[in-house]
Amino acid sequence: MIDVMMFLLVFFVLISLNALPSLGLKVVLPFASNAAHLELPKRVTVTLAADGTLYLDGAQTTLATLPDQLIALAHDTKIVVIIAGDRDSRLQGLVSILDVLKSAGIGSASIVARQQ
Repeated sequence: MIDVMMFLLVFFVLISLNALPSLGLKVVLPFASNAAHLELPKRVTVTLAADGTLYLDGAQTTLATLPDQLIALAHDTKIVVIIAGDRDSRLQGLVSILDVLKSAGIGSASIVARQQ
């Protein structure tokens, strides 16, 4: 009985390891002499604590210095901003963050939430 359970466990682990990374079809890509490098955007997390404290990628920051930091990050590569706010934080803090993102030239952001 334990052998069968161990076999099933190993089977599903091996299947999941091989199946999850290949979400598309396996194809052999053609060659091109002028192929362009696909640049993936960098994820940046802005966290709003319940007491109103701001964090940029885990480092404490202020609302006044946030635009310059975001502009510096967006200068080198395209960034995607994810806002993680404490559920007890005030709405004004979120609106202020969105205003800062807009002034830094970042048109969109994602807000992290937990499913009920």
